[in-house]
Amino acid sequence: MGLLLILIIGLVAGVVSGIIGTGSSIMLVPVLASVYGPKEAIPIMAVAAVMANLSRILAWWREVDGRAVAAYAATGIPASVLGARTMLVLPPRAVDLAIGAFLLAMIPARRWLAAHLIRLRLPHLAVAGAAIGFLTGIVASTGPASVPVFIGYGLTKGAFIGTEAAASLAIYLTKTMTFQGSGALPVEDVLRGLCVGGALMVGAFVAKPFVLRLAPESFRSIMDALLLASGTCLLWNGFG
Repeated sequence: MGLLLILIIGLVAGVVSGIIGTGSSIMLVPVLASVYGPKEAIPIMAVAAVMANLSRILAWWREVDGRAVAAYAATGIPASVLGARTMLVLPPRAVDLAIGAFLLAMIPARRWLAAHLIRLRLPHLAVAGAAIGFLTGIVASTGPASVPVFIGYGLTKGAFIGTEAAASLAIYLTKTMTFQGSGALPVEDVLRGLCVGGALMVGAFVAKPFVLRLAPESFRSIMDALLLASGTCLLWNGFG
């Protein structure tokens, strides 16, 4: 029943993230943490995130900005290794609290960045890749943090979704390999991640026709609601 619930939420999360470019981890991590535990949830989600980002790349591959991906991933990859190794030594409750606090903090932070962000260049993407890559290694998702970065670079709609997915794929793939090399990703968790990732991939392709219809204000409202619900749930688990 736990896996069935995860797959259903995974399909919904795939549709949502396929429309707004992020959000699948925000929706799934509280459920995965509840069913399998917070330490297992992050490696499982890392496998699923690889597949989810791959599906968004396939859906928008013609619009991916290769230079932006290279600048972001060049620093994000080594930073994600460091972050993943840091996460492995943290106690489970600390992981829950860290993820929950991060998600809630992203609500005002995203609004502030959106209000003050100037047009970014490739060096800015490299700096952002290092910071967000490290955080991605520790927590399950930093998608909301990368949203204003790639939008600030000038990407919108399909170009934004495809480019952000390609940059994130490099980081999540590195994160997954780090967990695998550290013995934190047993075969059963790989299979769970593949099942969740399959649901996310289906949802991403279902979402493609709706992308051009989404108004900016709807995007912001959906994102804030996801952050608030998931962050509160994880803090509740951490303090419980």
